[in-house]
Amino acid sequence: MKYLITGVAGFLGSHLAERLLADGHQVVGVDNLIGGYIDNIPTGVDFRFGDCADRALMLVLMKDVDVVYHTACTAYEGLSVFSPDLVTKNTFGNTMSVLSAAISSGVKRFIFCSSMARYGTQDKVPFTEEMSPKPQDPYGIAKYAAELVVKELCDTHGMEYVIAVPHNIIGPRQKYDDPYRNVASIFINRMLQGKPAVIYGDGLQERCFSFIDDVVTPLVRMANLPDLSGQTVNIGPDKGSVTINELAQVIADLLDFKQAPIYLPDRPREVKFATCSADKARHLLGYEPRTELKEGLQKMIDYIRERGVKPFIYHLELEIISRDTPRTWSERIF
Repeated sequence: MKYLITGVAGFLGSHLAERLLADGHQVVGVDNLIGGYIDNIPTGVDFRFGDCADRALMLVLMKDVDVVYHTACTAYEGLSVFSPDLVTKNTFGNTMSVLSAAISSGVKRFIFCSSMARYGTQDKVPFTEEMSPKPQDPYGIAKYAAELVVKELCDTHGMEYVIAVPHNIIGPRQKYDDPYRNVASIFINRMLQGKPAVIYGDGLQERCFSFIDDVVTPLVRMANLPDLSGQTVNIGPDKGSVTINELAQVIADLLDFKQAPIYLPDRPREVKFATCSADKARHLLGYEPRTELKEGLQKMIDYIRERGVKPFIYHLELEIISRDTPRTWSERIF
């Protein structure tokens, strides 16, 4: 089969491409390198540098493609409150271009990678797929809006689709010099430089973290399983949740790092408790996470050590600077 992966130089896209190539498939990939590394792209990918908002390019890349994995977006939940134009254009806008080209080209199935940000703050956790989404930041709103259009246009034009909702993915190849996202990578990169973790608020925000291999396997199964079209499925563990304080401590213990974290004010619109149910993924996809948090974090540490620690690169513009903008960004204190 022939697959197109948007965001193929990114963390998720590159691992997905690697698995599909190993399974003997043909993979076409596109990326503008905003959120990934060029050397993430596996050998064997037919790669094109470009922007997913370029519909003409998307039409060229869709030729004879069976399945599209749309992983590309500027996945910056916290930053979207302060750079909404950038984030929504590269989340909702680029999805419309890719989706339109896929339908026009006769693609069989479209797999849209959404976000836990779709849920917002709910009355209870874990989040289940039947809950009414309540996104509370521009990124989450853009993701959910894109979901709605994917459903509407695919139903109208007869293209199969699946909405995947990955949950806090970690692992090697994640961008670790990005000051705006990827909390585990930020903690590791700072501690390896002898700098303490920086935590927003009280650090009691609760999350589960998914190791990349445990996410790729169910995503691959989404491509061909019958009777899956139209489903929205969480992909992430529903056991072993940790607070951000606990995450920082686990990483410090693995690194034998002794400095206490630095605490800064809460980031606005951040969801306090965000964990998901994996029951539907177990039932439909045979999902079962196999990598424990400590093991996954150790693999990230090994990857960053081998690649080399890096200074944080403030590569995205802050559109709005106000009293609520985190100092880590406005003053570039990372």
